[in-house]
Amino acid sequence: MKAYGPVPSRRLGKSLGINNIPPKVCSYSCVYCQLGTTIKMQVSRKEFYKIEEIIKDAKRKVKEAKENKETIDYLSFVPDGEPTLDINLGNEIESLKTLGIKIAVITNASLIWREDVRNDLLKADWVSLKVDSVSEKIWYKINRPHKSLKLEEILEGMLEFAHIFEGELATETMLIRGINDNDKEVRKIADFLSELKPDKAYISIPTRPPARKEIMPASEEKINMAYQIFSNKLPKVEYLIGYEGNAFAFTGDVEDDLLSITSVHPMREEAVKEFLSKTRSDWSIIKRLIKEDKLIETEYRGKKFYMRKLF
Repeated sequence: MKAYGPVPSRRLGKSLGINNIPPKVCSYSCVYCQLGTTIKMQVSRKEFYKIEEIIKDAKRKVKEAKENKETIDYLSFVPDGEPTLDINLGNEIESLKTLGIKIAVITNASLIWREDVRNDLLKADWVSLKVDSVSEKIWYKINRPHKSLKLEEILEGMLEFAHIFEGELATETMLIRGINDNDKEVRKIADFLSELKPDKAYISIPTRPPARKEIMPASEEKINMAYQIFSNKLPKVEYLIGYEGNAFAFTGDVEDDLLSITSVHPMREEAVKEFLSKTRSDWSIIKRLIKEDKLIETEYRGKKFYMRKLF
């Protein structure tokens, strides 16, 4: 199967996945990868599947979705490896665009220093780049890159791509406990992202069993710290965590709405009070949600924040 879904995606609405890479061919072997350790490390681009196979499978899935009255917001390249390793990526994007559906690519950005990769990605409507670290030592520790890759070239390639890309640009930063969740590194990443100027920066944590058993997600306090630091530098920051609730809907149910909002970003104490006032509710709801272990209270720079309990 070269196409799967459509599946609900916080970033992309209803997303039909395009799998253009066999398991697990990648340029990285990230310690947190839910697909496990990389089977084949490579940086050379090649054809893995015939373009015709991928297009045929995608068209079939789109047809099935339409017959079942399902909407598709994006055709998303989210394969079992690194999508830009596919030398046909640009041609596949162009062929799929004839379906009249937006194209998304989620890439680790390791090959974006290559002009041909940048040119392929320019054809997409939405691109997400991985930025887990901007410090070489930490990058090696988290992403475990192919030995030929150079972080400086990758970061320069990202900036060059961001400068010319006309679609929607997102970034994703995975916070790992004790590795890249310290104040110094988070600020360095935020500084780089402020130069990159993504439309949205996502902060994520491992929510499924990682490739390395000892890998742990950053604490709620560290995630909140990262959110505040990012928010000072960037216009739009969101969590990208495992909670799959109706994150953006206001349902009229105070509890559901609070948990939905705080699963995407923390709320300051005064914002929570204002929200409760609008819904004619009182602070007892917050006390109960904390007691039930659904909400946590955390602090950053003397301000209280409330966020959904993650663990």
